[in-house]
Amino acid sequence: MSPTIKAHLALFAVALIYGANYSIAKEVMNGGYIEPLGFILMRAGSATVLFWIFHQAFIKEKVDRKDFPLIMLCGLLGVAINQMFFFSGLKLTQPINAALIMTMTPIVVIMVAPFITGERITSRKLLGFGIGAIGAIFLITYGKSVQFSKAGLRGDLFIMINATSYSLYLVIVKKLMKKYHPITIVKWVFTFGLLVIIPFGFKQAIAVDWSTFSTKIWLAFFYVLLFTTFFAYLLNAVALKTVDSSAAAMYIYLQPLIATVVALALSKDELSIAKVVSGLLIYLGVYLVSSKQKSSTLKIDVTK
Repeated sequence: MSPTIKAHLALFAVALIYGANYSIAKEVMNGGYIEPLGFILMRAGSATVLFWIFHQAFIKEKVDRKDFPLIMLCGLLGVAINQMFFFSGLKLTQPINAALIMTMTPIVVIMVAPFITGERITSRKLLGFGIGAIGAIFLITYGKSVQFSKAGLRGDLFIMINATSYSLYLVIVKKLMKKYHPITIVKWVFTFGLLVIIPFGFKQAIAVDWSTFSTKIWLAFFYVLLFTTFFAYLLNAVALKTVDSSAAAMYIYLQPLIATVVALALSKDELSIAKVVSGLLIYLGVYLVSSKQKSSTLKIDVTK
């Protein structure tokens, strides 16, 4: 199997993990078992420990001191700001607003990638992004309405900050993946991200009443810690070793589709023609962005 195929399988697995997470994490968050920032601290803390263990056991790679400022920036953007603003924003706004704003992530990536990594953005990729965005937005909004309020607008702003920070992380971390093993980078990214999160999440983390957790809540809790955090970031990092940041960002459009499939499997949603059409558009968009193009009419390359 080629590295490119492995990378796309890893990205699909990430989309699958996040897509399922919408239904699974709600069990913990909606029940009030853990407050948002406390949950984020636990996610970052557990992932940091696991990445350090794996790195010490299998990799043992050292990082040049000159690269630590960039790694610290990745920790701030990809872990601390990304996760804290998403959960805080989701608490204030409606899920549909958050899902719509998150569709801007791939767009931000294709705007900044040429200037940071010199990635070429072809007309085929732009077409794929457009088709995928239409499919994702249609799937998210069909039969629903976007709602606005004072608190909601603040939440929308937080989600926008989250989407922008994660977009920048996907682009910046790509440069580091070319030089180091993915586990090396993600280990340090989570370490620095954790240091930022601790002051904000410590009080909420120690206030958790673990005795109220049922078996179902424990399973959901560990899913978020192991899959949504550890495996998702690891697989994303492995993929970025091979594919462009724009291709990785494009898989975000698969998340609402997978979330819908999971909801259907759990009998929490119903299948409709609109959902099928949306799914086909998203799949076509991902295919256009991910597949190779022999020739292109538009190329952006600011390194030349």
